Amino acid sequence: MPSTRDIRRRIKSVKNTAQITKAMQMVAASKMRRAQQAALAGRPYAELMNKVLAEVSAGAGEFSHPLIHEGSGEKRALIVISSDKGLCGGLNSNLLREAGKAPKDSTVFISAGRKASQFLARTKRDLAAEFSYKDAPQFAEARAISKM
Repeated sequence: MPSTRDIRRRIKSVKNTAQITKAMQMVAASKMRRAQQAALAGRPYAELMNKVLAEVSAGAGEFSHPLIHEGSGEKRALIVISSDKGLCGGLNSNLLREAGKAPKDSTVFISAGRKASQFLARTKRDLAAEFSYKDAPQFAEARAISKM
């Protein structure tokens, strides 16, 4: 039977672990908030880009390019971007649940992030490419994904 000192030491150890875990969650929440703000700041650009592409596509006339016209719908590519760690609440769970809804036979997956790669391997999805990135992805990493 453990002594009182051992029990107190164990309680202190558990409290310290809880304190560290809470600090890690706060850091992850802060990073998530920053990423959400960056995404919201880029939304007007994305909307304008969609508008420009729609106008270019409508006015293309006889010009034909695969990126201007809709595909036949036989096979689609889905880029799943997740975090490497699970300290961001339900983000990864919700993201991977949505990715799991895509039909296996008509979807090719590209993963960016460890959680997405693990999920796609575990569910035996057709993984065309796998990318990893740091906390602040660089342009070269995004370019590698866009080349797919």
